[in-house]
Amino acid sequence: MIEDAAAWNRLAALLPEPEALGFRDCWSIGEQEAGLGVLVSGILAHHALISETVRAEISVLAEAWGEREALTPRILQCPGNGAPAELKLIEHDDGTDHEPVDGSGPELAGLFLVPWVGCTRCGQVLMRAHSRESRGDLSYLAHHYVITSPDRATVLRVFPADSVSVGFSALLGYCAEPT
Repeated sequence: MIEDAAAWNRLAALLPEPEALGFRDCWSIGEQEAGLGVLVSGILAHHALISETVRAEISVLAEAWGEREALTPRILQCPGNGAPAELKLIEHDDGTDHEPVDGSGPELAGLFLVPWVGCTRCGQVLMRAHSRESRGDLSYLAHHYVITSPDRATVLRVFPADSVSVGFSALLGYCAEPT
């Protein structure tokens, strides 16, 4: 939670006052879901420029608080700053779901991997693992998060459903590790 609070305060700096205060207040009163809406609305209203890494971070926070699906169209509309970034938010990658392949264990059996955040340095991809619902759609909530090889052919790491922030940090940290 401390990491989320630090990220929350850092993201507040993207907004002018009083939106920044309102955004921080949402954290204080336990209304993170509403706060994410305030953040994205403020970025759009004030044409605040964000990096692709910040865009991905907002998407991860939205996923953690159950708001990713609702906020993604607006997150994608936030103006970018054009600077090179470590990460890129991948949405509607190629329109297909990817079944687990080499390196995936029994926890991923029957699940479909959906590309989500790509590392521009090493090419690895953070994906969401969803089940297929009886009506044919993918489950609303991810069952796991996985990091795949750049060609998406090999699952390198698997994270439980409640560990989206850990998976995101692992993606960020992989390239920072000495080889």
